[in-house]
Amino acid sequence: MTAAPPLTWLYAPGDRPRVVAKALVSGADVVVIDLEDAVAPDHKAYARAASVELLCDPQPVPVHVRVNALTGPWGEADLAAVAPAGGLAGLAGLRLPKVSSPADVVRVARRVVSAHGGALGLYALLETAVGIERAHDVATAHPFLRGISIGEEDLRTDLGVRDDAGLDWSRSRVVVAARAAGLAPPTQSVHPDLRDLDGLLVSCVRGRALGFLGRAAIHPRQLPVIERAYLPTEEEIEQAETVIKAAAGEQGAQALPDGRFIDAAVVTAAQRVLSLARRT
Repeated sequence: MTAAPPLTWLYAPGDRPRVVAKALVSGADVVVIDLEDAVAPDHKAYARAASVELLCDPQPVPVHVRVNALTGPWGEADLAAVAPAGGLAGLAGLRLPKVSSPADVVRVARRVVSAHGGALGLYALLETAVGIERAHDVATAHPFLRGISIGEEDLRTDLGVRDDAGLDWSRSRVVVAARAAGLAPPTQSVHPDLRDLDGLLVSCVRGRALGFLGRAAIHPRQLPVIERAYLPTEEEIEQAETVIKAAAGEQGAQALPDGRFIDAAVVTAAQRVLSLARRT
């Protein structure tokens, strides 16, 4: 049976071990220990060391580490510490910020992932106009790359975008690039306002309509909202079951009694709905 796709990715700052410990039992599908934006420069070394200490042991959920950009002063030290040749029992993936070319992915894959036999997945964050333009090239850069997504705050700054809708073209480009590369659908970027759960829900519904699957979060209170938005509704499940039942009884394109036309593409979409529903 194929594992259910993750819907919630909870970030926790690496220099706050207690917050990381709470994140691990929060119900998030994946916990992302952040060594980059959430950690002040003078805390980088401590965050790195604390993360390594934790990840020496297996963890209850998959744990990824977002390292610092390799073009900066901390990225190389992050890689050397959290992804040594012998591996860390609790580490499942690396999130690579500010990826702008396939070479960024290949550089990490050759140095780090090859030593792990492919068990350590790479996830590229596209946060600049150049990165978005090269989305498909990045998505196909290396077989150990498991996903791409957008870092929206950095991208918003790079593009000078003020309205949220100004990012929709970039979002769609990344969704298409991931699909064309055979990767899982991208996860949405974080919603930075912890109190705005209504806005988070609206944004998640919009993201789902654009083709995203799941979302990164920065606080446990956001997790139920993300799940609710991305899990199929009862009506969607019922419609999908109707399509699958009709397809099983008659091959080829057909019309349902309610007038809906179904063909192979509609059946595939219904199968995806039911697969996602079964994760509950």
